[in-house]
Amino acid sequence: MFLSVFDMFKVGIGPSSSHTMGPMVAAARFLDMMRASPFEFHGLRASLHGSLAFTGVGHATDRATILGLGGFVAHDYDDAKAEAFLAELAKTHTMQPEGLPALHFDPKADMIFDYDHALEGHANGMILMATDAQGDVILRQVYYSIGGGFVVTEEELAQGKATDEGDPVPFPFKSAAEMLVMAKKSGKSIANMKRSNEIARGCSESLAKGTARLWQVMNDCINRGLERDGILPGGLNVRRRAKGIHDALQAERGMNLTAPHTINDWMSVYAMAVNEENAAGGQVVTAPTNGAAGTMPAVIRYYLDHVPGASESHVEDFLLTAAAIAGLVKYNASISGAEAGCQAEVGSAAAMSAAGLCAVMGGTPEQVENAAEIALEHHLGMTCDPVKGLVQVPCIERNGLAAIKAVSAASLALRGDGQHFVPLDACIETMRQTGADMHDKYKETSLGGLAVNVPNC
Repeated sequence: MFLSVFDMFKVGIGPSSSHTMGPMVAAARFLDMMRASPFEFHGLRASLHGSLAFTGVGHATDRATILGLGGFVAHDYDDAKAEAFLAELAKTHTMQPEGLPALHFDPKADMIFDYDHALEGHANGMILMATDAQGDVILRQVYYSIGGGFVVTEEELAQGKATDEGDPVPFPFKSAAEMLVMAKKSGKSIANMKRSNEIARGCSESLAKGTARLWQVMNDCINRGLERDGILPGGLNVRRRAKGIHDALQAERGMNLTAPHTINDWMSVYAMAVNEENAAGGQVVTAPTNGAAGTMPAVIRYYLDHVPGASESHVEDFLLTAAAIAGLVKYNASISGAEAGCQAEVGSAAAMSAAGLCAVMGGTPEQVENAAEIALEHHLGMTCDPVKGLVQVPCIERNGLAAIKAVSAASLALRGDGQHFVPLDACIETMRQTGADMHDKYKETSLGGLAVNVPNC
């Protein structure tokens, strides 16, 4: 089983990897399908289903789909150009993606939220359609946004592409148990096994540059979030808090009056800075999703800024270790809140972060596996219930608390010898079963939990 570090961690835009980035990716794939088709197209339509419909407005799914159909992609997104495109489309109801003719698209009539007909393959389903001069559909494709920005068609899902193993790699572990056996036999760390797998699919130069780029985007996102204040978009009137908390923490430095638990505030504020940027539609790195994007950067920043002897040269090992754990969770369970609740997103992010921190602090493979298990175990059952469908409440604070749990989990694991009662594989399987049993209203539909028990305005 192989999922690249660059599959798990992707540069994109907020607020959601599955609801914003995924639909944008699907739209780009549909445009390619149109370019390869012999038909003459005159218009476009899009239909959102399941969780994409119920929380689509709050997650900007409609906006992302329209921009994707217009030719915009997440990795080099330009907000000013996007706004100009949307303003022109509202007036002309016409778009012309590269390599295609002018196409009719009325956002009010052709962007459909279908709340009544969920698609069978996944909770995050969408249908993209192209029409002829009479308005009849002549090309149609069902896409599923399966979490973390991963997208498959209806046919690919049926063929098992969502769990495709790809070409062979040196260390093809599909479970934590296999991972530990391979680590013991090879004498390699989890990061070094993952590095060998990555090099087998690419080269060491692109790996080093790519991981450095990922951390740069993560860290830049923290810094932007610590500098900005104001009200987040979406209608809840949630104000940014990271800047104010960070300013207060800096003012307290050197006063010799700070309580030891204040370090928790530093971890939280780093995570909150990222998720406030995500909520505002800023550039983030999926880790493993946008809704959980703050946890890992916060733990890395905590390590670099607050742990004696920390070195930025170890960040690549952190990311590789975290990606190995993320791959196990995605392959054997889910990283999608719409599929398994927030345990699959923030819980996975905490497990990945705990593993990465444990690794760069000298943990053995057994201790790393233990750290991931501790962090994930104590997120089991966590629901995904965003108020008004926005990735704000409880998502922003939740990332901060997950970072604290991740650091605590790594610390506990490092105090032990790696032997523990609950294997990571059992914890991942429990998460999968819990997600399967969880009522849909607690899985990113905003139909239950906090989403219905607090005011939405």
